[in-house]
Amino acid sequence: MRRILFFLGIVLIFSFSCDARENIRELFKNNEAVIYTINIRNFGAVDKNLNGIINIEDGEKIGTFLSAKDKLKELSKNGINVIYLLPITPSGKLKALGSAGSLYAMDDFNKIAQELDEKNNDKTVYQEAKEFIDEAHALNMNVIVDLPSCGSFDLSLKRPEWFILNERKEPITPADWTDVRLFKIYNDDKTLNEANLNNFKSFIDMAIGLGFDGIRADVAAIKPKEFWSNIIDYARAKNEDFFFLAEANIEWENPAKNVIDDYATPDELLKAGFDTYYASWSDFKNIKTKEEFDNKIIKNQKVLDKNKDKSTISAFATHDQQAPILRGVNYWNMILWLNATLPSNMYFLDGFSVGDDFIYPYEGKKAKKSYTDDEYYFVHSGMFDIFNYTAPIRIKHPRLKQKYLRAIDFRKRNQNLISNGKFNLLKTNNENVFAYSILDKEKELIVIGSLDEKNTQKATVKSKYLEKENLFSLINTKKHPQLNQENIEATLEALELQVYLINLVNFQAN
Repeated sequence: MRRILFFLGIVLIFSFSCDARENIRELFKNNEAVIYTINIRNFGAVDKNLNGIINIEDGEKIGTFLSAKDKLKELSKNGINVIYLLPITPSGKLKALGSAGSLYAMDDFNKIAQELDEKNNDKTVYQEAKEFIDEAHALNMNVIVDLPSCGSFDLSLKRPEWFILNERKEPITPADWTDVRLFKIYNDDKTLNEANLNNFKSFIDMAIGLGFDGIRADVAAIKPKEFWSNIIDYARAKNEDFFFLAEANIEWENPAKNVIDDYATPDELLKAGFDTYYASWSDFKNIKTKEEFDNKIIKNQKVLDKNKDKSTISAFATHDQQAPILRGVNYWNMILWLNATLPSNMYFLDGFSVGDDFIYPYEGKKAKKSYTDDEYYFVHSGMFDIFNYTAPIRIKHPRLKQKYLRAIDFRKRNQNLISNGKFNLLKTNNENVFAYSILDKEKELIVIGSLDEKNTQKATVKSKYLEKENLFSLINTKKHPQLNQENIEATLEALELQVYLINLVNFQAN
């Protein structure tokens, strides 16, 4: 009997040690997710001549699931608990952008791009994808995958009945997205298009079958609540914990407004079953005043107040935005610490931690070899390249890595305060300086930031716990503030963010 109990104990210990991940939906609900976004086709690529472009004919290698798998331990050690994969479906090659085609020009719903397959083994790309996911799970990381919103031009030629057509029976391009076409969501009688419902469900089947923990729905808002309710109910019937992140923002306008009337709000998407959406930070570089900053916070909080157990992600620097480092180290640092201190889920794009500026030497040049009908290396200058077979991210500012790791560690050690403490927008005497605090019975976290990108600014902020016997910790600041009774007198460089932590006397500083 003792021997049986002993072996049973070993089995239980082994099973828990193999996969001790927290439920992904709970992770996001509690604002505990630390998301790291990667592109499989460049993450583990081999660029022998270091020119930034992968030329297969020269013996260079596109990244695969197995080459990416080898780098998962480092992500886990860095505090990442959610890996978000940019699209892994095949890319269209006609009317394409870039020499490989955009990741978001989806050419098939339930297939994985064959270039992501490791060619020197007998495994299929699906087996390799599952290996990657299983390894991430063993390292206590969840994995979500991007579901593109639109189809490639190639796909529209093969299956025109899946797409919205104009008067000339041509598939329609949304906004300036010239390489993709809009899917038909409604029939003429306003019923949901069954074919596309089944297409999107086939993607869900593939994702769940491979072991993904959820999806990020690209431009989710251009499909109505009714559509997503159907998809989410379908997924949750198979896996009740399957996670849904909506690319939606309360301030975005409908990019296909001339074609599609239904444009779902974040509130509607959350009610449809989405767990999380994008907080209103995509235009953060354009915010110039405290009032504008505060309004972003207030608007998003109103949405969350109506949708309990839902959350946002701190989408300050996604693949759709310019690299923060292009505005300088102070701005990069501001983005880092806003991620670390706001009660939202942390989000980082591959390359952020080492200051990759996404300025490519091959930009706009004629491609040595193109796999599409575009003869040039198309990119969005200063943004993550989703159009070509590219090298891994470049370490432009190696010293930033320790700052990045320190911020993630700070967040984890103060997670309870940030997730459950009382959030307050603080008054300042300077319209160019915003401030907020989060406090509980033990600590007060104070964050002060200057939105002026040229001049030094001064501001006064009132603290609740600022008393002589309490412990005042300088977490992120270049200049010690003056402390005056209940006030912090801060001097901030252009685009500087300062972070302070005040502990009551019986508690240790971080």
